[in-house]
Amino acid sequence: MLPGQMSGRQVKQEGAKPRAEGGFFPPSCLAPLRGSGEAWSCLRWFSVPQDEIQLTPWRDFPIEDSDPFAPADEEKWDFVLVSDIHEVGSKKEIKRKKFLDELSKKGFTIKKIEDKKLFYGVRAPKQIFQKYQWLLRNPDRRLQNPDAYHDIPVTTRIRIVNFILQNTATPDLEKLRDLMKEKVFEATFPLHEKEEVREFLKEKWARWRDIFRQQPIEKIRCYFGEKVALYFAWLGWYTYLLGFAAVVGLVVFVAGITGFNSSQVSKEICEANTTIMCPLCDQQCPFWLLSDTCTYAKVTHMIDNEGTVLFAMFMAIWATVFLELWKRQRATVVTDWDLYRWDEEEEELAMELINNLQHEPQKYQHSYFRSTIVLLLVLLMIAVLIGITHALVISRVIATAYFTQSNFKFLREKANTMAVMAGAVLHYLTIVIMTKVNRRVALYLCHLEKPRTFSQHENHFTMKIFTFQFFTNFSSLIYIAFFLGRINGHPGNYVRIAGKWRLEECHPSGCITDLFIQMAIIMMLKQTISNVMEYLVPWIAYKLRKKQQQRPKKRSMVLGEDEEAEDPCKRQWLSNYRLNEVNIFSLFDEFLEMVIQYSFTTIFVAAFPLAPLLAFCNNLIEIRMDAIKMMRLYRRMVPRKANDIGIWLQLLEAIGILAVIGNGLVIAITSDFIPVQVYKYMYGPCVAANSTGMDCSTGYINHSLSVFRTQDFEPYTKMPKTLPDFVRDEIQECRYRDYRNADDYSHTVQFWHIFAARLAFLILFEHVALCVKLIAAWYVPDVPQSVKNQFLDRKHSNLRKELSMMEYSTEV
Repeated sequence: MLPGQMSGRQVKQEGAKPRAEGGFFPPSCLAPLRGSGEAWSCLRWFSVPQDEIQLTPWRDFPIEDSDPFAPADEEKWDFVLVSDIHEVGSKKEIKRKKFLDELSKKGFTIKKIEDKKLFYGVRAPKQIFQKYQWLLRNPDRRLQNPDAYHDIPVTTRIRIVNFILQNTATPDLEKLRDLMKEKVFEATFPLHEKEEVREFLKEKWARWRDIFRQQPIEKIRCYFGEKVALYFAWLGWYTYLLGFAAVVGLVVFVAGITGFNSSQVSKEICEANTTIMCPLCDQQCPFWLLSDTCTYAKVTHMIDNEGTVLFAMFMAIWATVFLELWKRQRATVVTDWDLYRWDEEEEELAMELINNLQHEPQKYQHSYFRSTIVLLLVLLMIAVLIGITHALVISRVIATAYFTQSNFKFLREKANTMAVMAGAVLHYLTIVIMTKVNRRVALYLCHLEKPRTFSQHENHFTMKIFTFQFFTNFSSLIYIAFFLGRINGHPGNYVRIAGKWRLEECHPSGCITDLFIQMAIIMMLKQTISNVMEYLVPWIAYKLRKKQQQRPKKRSMVLGEDEEAEDPCKRQWLSNYRLNEVNIFSLFDEFLEMVIQYSFTTIFVAAFPLAPLLAFCNNLIEIRMDAIKMMRLYRRMVPRKANDIGIWLQLLEAIGILAVIGNGLVIAITSDFIPVQVYKYMYGPCVAANSTGMDCSTGYINHSLSVFRTQDFEPYTKMPKTLPDFVRDEIQECRYRDYRNADDYSHTVQFWHIFAARLAFLILFEHVALCVKLIAAWYVPDVPQSVKNQFLDRKHSNLRKELSMMEYSTEV
């Protein structure tokens, strides 16, 4: 009997139809062929004539005591379909038979195994892959040797079979996704098999002990396909360069700590024990001394110093260099894979024709009406997200009011800081909830657009979900950075919510510490709780499914035999079925998580120099965690071919531009860097010639505080409690952070000087940073010269061959 031919009794497949010729072949045994740089399946094809596709019961195959992931060679299958055991003659069973019958007509070999579920292993005939190779071969090679077929990679084989399964329609025009919605089939997945590459990845990649080891990108590509390999290549490259940014950020932060007690501004605040500040609320808040916030002022200077400006400029350049170097890295990698000029649309059309020769391509369409509706809905969703930000602001204002009236002294004294921390936690919870909402809305909007291909659908979805997630993650940060303390009014004329609650004020040393606290809490929560849940949930789900399905089995009521004598295929299929389901968003979610992190790391890094360090530590864990999930906890992902990271690169470039704008605004508006510089060179003691040896910022705090007469409080505002050592009538004036005249509370000349300086710095910073980015982009070529020379040599070689063939044919 030929290898791959069925032995023993054979059971006819449900609804099988005869076909002209059949083909059974042993499955792929993955073996790396270094010449191509990819693991190819060494398939040996055997043609076994028979009258019809037959469904082989598992008992007709030899039983071996082997690993669940290591069946005999003749027992490897491309895909497994899982179904509940439906009643004979039921609607679901009829639909299942129709679908399997359509696969039979296309030459698929199908094997059925019955357990608590029905498992159908499917294996595609060799003709499908020969057509694929013929259609997508290099035209020159096709003319030279039209009969030379090479084994295709296992990843390509799985991708082709998946495409055919997803696009096979029953006579009722129902496809596999429709049948899965109707619960005709429960699951469909390719198999993890005990192959050389898989074992290597499990031992050398998907382990926590390999956290500092270089990733085997080539083997990842051989097992999961190019798209997954490019994700890990990008993530590894991002993490590697993030290490340099982390070191610089840490140096800037440590430098700020060393100057913790040396700042003239913080010294003045600590010594201001006679400066009475206006109350922070209307009812029970007392007047307070500026010196009470000495520690807060020192922390602010630790973050807000000259090094922050340099670090913001460095990160703007770093973002550009990172992307340019990644483009070079990507060009080198995909050239080695022979995918640099790969055409996704051509491959899609080829697989459509392989699946159905009568297929007509879906035409590109564009509807202005539909686009307008989608645009309006996107704007409406953005407005909702901004409204949620307003709700977070209101919650912080209310929390501040309640904390100031608390019975606990600590809460009363640290009301503003505690409100910021509570707001950050609430913001994180909002991110978790709105992420799910944003996904549903983005999917609905993509459905309205009706994109032509899966890639178009993915790109449209990516743009929408990233836009929604950006506003969800950063709206609150934008408010703190650019609006907090600037739209709240002033004593006697406060801006109030519902005419009751006052908006928050900035500390006299600036608002940048509030932004630092907000970013620190959100990033730490995202990188701890989110990552723990990301790993624990699938791990627990896998353990529960495994435990539930390993209960002692009863004797079969049909066969009357003990089912413990299992076929290797049954053990393998069950082991794969117990793993967690992989959906089309599995890799997308990982990309989105990293791009949002990249946004945190670059856009507001001026307020949080430790962001690159946190991101670097997180990514070291993230790489191994993703590897472990893919190799041990999830079913095998359907490989997808790609030659770049797609639309994510455009988003990263957009984030790089936003990083320049964001950091420029943080330094110009949020930081006190500009007001201090204006004071030094226009109003400070250094302006006078006789101030040698004095710190130029001496007197800045007193200069930046305005005077308010207590008699001008609003009539309906109750006079707050006074300081313990003062009689209320003796406090005639209090100070607040602003630049206003003491008589009519209008803005002073200093305010407009600082405003002009802020605007000038913002324009200068952004233009310099963007020019440096453009120079860096020009200086670092997107494509290495070695890749260009490789293509040049290849073109030259092909032309020489063509010329030689022409001369030979002429002589003959």
